Amino acid sequence: MSVSEKVAYLKGLMEGLDIDTDKKEGKLLAAVLDTLEVIADEISGLEDDVDTLNDYIEEIDEDLGDVEDFVYDIDDDDCDCCDDDCDCCDDDDCIEVTCPACGENICIDLDEIDDDGQVECPCCGETLEFEIEMEDDEDENEAEDEE
Repeated sequence: MSVSEKVAYLKGLMEGLDIDTDKKEGKLLAAVLDTLEVIADEISGLEDDVDTLNDYIEEIDEDLGDVEDFVYDIDDDDCDCCDDDCDCCDDDDCIEVTCPACGENICIDLDEIDDDGQVECPCCGETLEFEIEMEDDEDENEAEDEE
């Protein structure tokens, strides 16, 4: 039973009991019921406003979801390579490896490997280690230094 229905019931009960509204007690009860009726109307209006706001929030949430889909779908530059359809591994500065921890094929940008030869798997977060080989120019420079 809503608040408005309860107030209407009390008003009907007061009329059914033939409470004299000319007496002090009757005037008081009538004023209380009138106040309750105003409060019930205000509550009903607030409930309507809440329903409208909930509908509006749901629309905003759906629109935000569309924006997120649009933004994240076009942001292919920051590829994590857990996606087999990715073509970023065609880049010469990337190597494709299988993570021993999670078994996913991932692309590792050579610039992301630190000086110790370590990089974090973008899929599982496991630290992967690589042996860093020196380039041919550096090998020749070392060979010349040894002579």
